[in-house]
Amino acid sequence: MSTTDTTKGYQQMIVITGATGRLGSQVVERLLTKVPAGQIGVSVRDAGKAAGLAARGVRVREGNFSDPASLALAFEGAERVLVVSSNDSGADAETQHKAAINAARAAGAERVFYTSHQACAADSEFIPMLDHAATERYLAAEGGKFTSLRNGFYASTVPMLIGQALETGTIVAPADGPVSWTAHADLAEAAAILLTSENPFDGATPPLTAPDALDLKAVAEILSELTGRTITRVVAEDDEWRAAQVGQGRSEFEAEFTLGLFRASRRGEFAATDPALGKLLGRPATPLRSLLEEVVAGR
Repeated sequence: MSTTDTTKGYQQMIVITGATGRLGSQVVERLLTKVPAGQIGVSVRDAGKAAGLAARGVRVREGNFSDPASLALAFEGAERVLVVSSNDSGADAETQHKAAINAARAAGAERVFYTSHQACAADSEFIPMLDHAATERYLAAEGGKFTSLRNGFYASTVPMLIGQALETGTIVAPADGPVSWTAHADLAEAAAILLTSENPFDGATPPLTAPDALDLKAVAEILSELTGRTITRVVAEDDEWRAAQVGQGRSEFEAEFTLGLFRASRRGEFAATDPALGKLLGRPATPLRSLLEEVVAGR
């Protein structure tokens, strides 16, 4: 992957959706170090939550994937639009993504950026990958310029998966496989670099991942090293784990959704690693160990 040096400065309007979310907010912060605030617009469902950005000179407009008409004003004047993929579990993500892409094109956007995933595939065991694959197909078919950011799996998922391991000494979860857990901050920085590049990557990027793929057994070993006590990986049967999750208050849908992550990982869907992210950043991508150090320090 290569991009043109942006030292001349990108001069056109860039609009970011989901700019108050975990990834989108960090993309905006990185963009503010690269271009004037007046060249950045955000499309958010609640403008009040982006009041801080408005005070800094960012254009804040309300836009909702489920209300395509609202996106016309949110995307007005944008040459580049970053469509941050939907995380609304109650919505049809594919339909929402298509609506955002169509609105961006209608507003005159020359290039659409989309936060996809390294494992997007039509036959994935994990539901979001199906939506990513369908969105990428749509981008390719509709004919405009696009950059699909094939992000690694968010490392911030790991604290949820390990549960109370630091207290109990065990990580209890279904059988899994290696995952190239990747930091939000790295992915946000990469997005900002591409959004402001004069010649960004065309089509789907290589996997934008951390340098290593680790399973929960490896996570337990790192936690053991960091804490000085033994953290053991315990494999639970799928049905047993699902029932336990529901018993703890999660819905059947949520439990089955997360179980899909384990099924996909043990098929090797998230095992790919690539040097592309580090090359784009000009430094090594953040390893999962760094996040685990923070988790241990903050317990």
